[in-house]
Amino acid sequence: MTDTPAHPRPPAADTAAETRPTSPEPAGFDDAALREAMNRVRLEVGKAVVGQDGTVTGLLIALLARGHVLLEGVPGVAKTLLVRAFSTALGLDTKRIQFTPDLMPGDVSGSLVYDARTGEFEFREGPVFTHVVLADEINRTPPKTQAALLEAMEERQVSTDGVTRRLPDPFLVAATQNPIEHEGTYTLPEAQLDRFLLKLIVDVPAREAELAVLRRHAGGFDPRDLAAAGLRRAATADELRAAQRAAASVTVSDDVLGYVVDLAQATRSSPSVQLGVSPRAATALLAAAKAWAWLGGYPAITPDHVQTMLLPTWRHRIRLRPDAELEGVSVDAVLGSVVQQTRVPI
Repeated sequence: MTDTPAHPRPPAADTAAETRPTSPEPAGFDDAALREAMNRVRLEVGKAVVGQDGTVTGLLIALLARGHVLLEGVPGVAKTLLVRAFSTALGLDTKRIQFTPDLMPGDVSGSLVYDARTGEFEFREGPVFTHVVLADEINRTPPKTQAALLEAMEERQVSTDGVTRRLPDPFLVAATQNPIEHEGTYTLPEAQLDRFLLKLIVDVPAREAELAVLRRHAGGFDPRDLAAAGLRRAATADELRAAQRAAASVTVSDDVLGYVVDLAQATRSSPSVQLGVSPRAATALLAAAKAWAWLGGYPAITPDHVQTMLLPTWRHRIRLRPDAELEGVSVDAVLGSVVQQTRVPI
């Protein structure tokens, strides 16, 4: 897996909170059966999306680690289709928000609307009230609207007029963005970037994969009709929640914990870095490595799991010095150097 790729704090108790009914927790699941269900999800997504196996795995890792994903790529590489197919394979509700320069925060989280019949204001839920939120082209809207997602992503709730409303569980924000050099894009604030567990680069597919895409379209494939493409639900919400608990239970030794800390400190002392990763980024890397280890059937994470997940987990959390950027230094190159220079525990 070349580019697969924190547990958000649970919402604080609120006497005015409107809680949604939750189904009772199911009995224990077998780990092998849960992993098989997650693998079926990847196979189902492959019925609609070709050549993006690493990105599909990254989405699954983020969901298992209860995180969110930022997908970056040029227009036309199936980022939106990928998220729609992923939610369909999991049988989860999904809503799409097209981010534009005139989008308002209430268009995302919801707002109070006056009801002339009752003479009272009632809350009208925004599209964030769903299991999978597809935030399309998130960097085409100003930071004020981008910030409307912060509470939802971190606390999994929306607060309006003194009332806290919980979001469904499971909950995943999958945001797509165009490269920053494209016209009409805004730089995401650091606080917003930090809420994404992973940043995955969606590249243009290789020749054979692109040829397979054309063959499908020549055969009548319609990306707007996933049911006709044969996509079916491959896992239940109960299985997903059980898999999340299983991934969180993967053990980690003190040596590996120290390795994560050493890597984090190495980013802060790199001569090319102006702002290294935070302790939140270290916990994010730990959560992602646990999910990746669990998918592979490992009872504990190893340095290899940490190294595999380091790039997608930290590449969006580092700010380079201006002189390093002028010299053409990339964040990915800096992180590669950090891995090479940090001692690996035996």
